[in-house]
Amino acid sequence: MSFSDSEVERYARHLVLREVGGPGQQKLKAARVLLVGMGGLGAPAALYLAAAGVGTLGLADPDTVSLSNLQRQVLYQTADIGRAKVEVAAERLTAINPHVALETHPVWLDVANAGDLVSRYDLILDGTDDFATRFAVSDACLAHGKTLVSGALGRWTGQVAVFQGQPCYRCLVPEVPPDAETCALVGVVGALAGVIGAMMALEAVKLITGAGQALNGRLLIYDALAAETRTVRIGADPACPACGA
Repeated sequence: MSFSDSEVERYARHLVLREVGGPGQQKLKAARVLLVGMGGLGAPAALYLAAAGVGTLGLADPDTVSLSNLQRQVLYQTADIGRAKVEVAAERLTAINPHVALETHPVWLDVANAGDLVSRYDLILDGTDDFATRFAVSDACLAHGKTLVSGALGRWTGQVAVFQGQPCYRCLVPEVPPDAETCALVGVVGALAGVIGAMMALEAVKLITGAGQALNGRLLIYDALAAETRTVRIGADPACPACGA
């Protein structure tokens, strides 16, 4: 897979980076990545993945842009209110990097359609705040042997994890928490979405290029108020209904 002169210049900082170089950039160009949810996490993650030169980005979200989104979803503008997020995102990402192919999926992922959509991509990023969607995406990744990068946030805290087979997301969250919170209910500081979304994109780049050590089976927790991070290992649950024996 060759690069045009403009691509060589565009990706120059990657090409001279020892852990990426030409082979890594070719892997990025060949990759197909699905972003589930184009909100606070999906928007910044998509910006960095498009800029990095991921060959194909799938954008899954049935929602439209609303005024309350603009405090943290930096891909959108006031003039976009009422428009489909995936359509706006495709336009903006193409403007950033015309070498990236954009595939839009204006749907919620559930047990009925997640498997079909997930099977078309190499790597999946889930930034939704709906547990039914998270479970459906995780189960589909397991069924089709896909790696899942999962991100979440609320208030001043965010987290990122990578799941490859066992343990899976259900090992971390076996069922919907009775006191489950959403950003709409408890709020979230806008810049935190950028931090966690960028971390998700960074894990994706590492996984695609083989650089460094990804968060496989580990959960990184970022406390923005304390300016602290900690990483914990996720134990595989032998009784997990999805990946257990």
